[in-house]
Amino acid sequence: MRILVINPNTTASMTDKIGEAAQAAASAATEIVAVNPEDGPPSIEGYFDEVFSVPGIIAEMAKAGSVDAYVIACFDDTGLDAARCATEAPVIGIGEAAFHVATLIAGKFSVVTTLARSVPVIEHNLVKYGLASRCAKVRASDVAVLDLELPGSKANRKISAEIGRAISEDRAEAIVLGCAGMTDLAQALAREHGVPVIDGVACAVKLAEALSALDLRTSKVGGYAAPLAKRFAGYYAPWSPKTR
Repeated sequence: MRILVINPNTTASMTDKIGEAAQAAASAATEIVAVNPEDGPPSIEGYFDEVFSVPGIIAEMAKAGSVDAYVIACFDDTGLDAARCATEAPVIGIGEAAFHVATLIAGKFSVVTTLARSVPVIEHNLVKYGLASRCAKVRASDVAVLDLELPGSKANRKISAEIGRAISEDRAEAIVLGCAGMTDLAQALAREHGVPVIDGVACAVKLAEALSALDLRTSKVGGYAAPLAKRFAGYYAPWSPKTR
């Protein structure tokens, strides 16, 4: 099968890291194609950045040709609902995937994300997915997304310290890493702290494979129905939905 993994920000080095993690998690017969938009924010940190990244996600889906599933590799699940409207193939957000996997292996989990401005977005998603009661706390490590790409930034130490606090103060039984840019840290942090540390990129890939194997596709009844054909104005004209 072929999975398109979309990093919604424009930082190509992060896309490469995400693609490597996705391929490592994938089955041998699965082809991972990792992409990012040419236009948009270099990182997604809060509601404002999110708005400007969604057109790029839809554009990358349109350019990809035939794929069996899509993964949105931003922990905020940026543009996830819109992407599901655009295709019948499964579309998995790494945040939603990680939350569901956490509930299968732990009674309570905490999320360790980047900056404090991302906490309300994640808390909102947990309520939306019906999983807020399983999350002990959403914690910010005070690490900017792009600092995860900087050698010597000590970002991993800040994240590790916050995980330690989540275990001792929240009584978290598992940790969900709240950023796709943290994907390469999960295994080492799990060994260090002795609890499962969950990377949403790997979880999303395995769930995408499972849905494809089960021949389950995105429902086109209700909210995820195909967009109504209409002409968008100005800059957004290229995204005008056509009759399917």
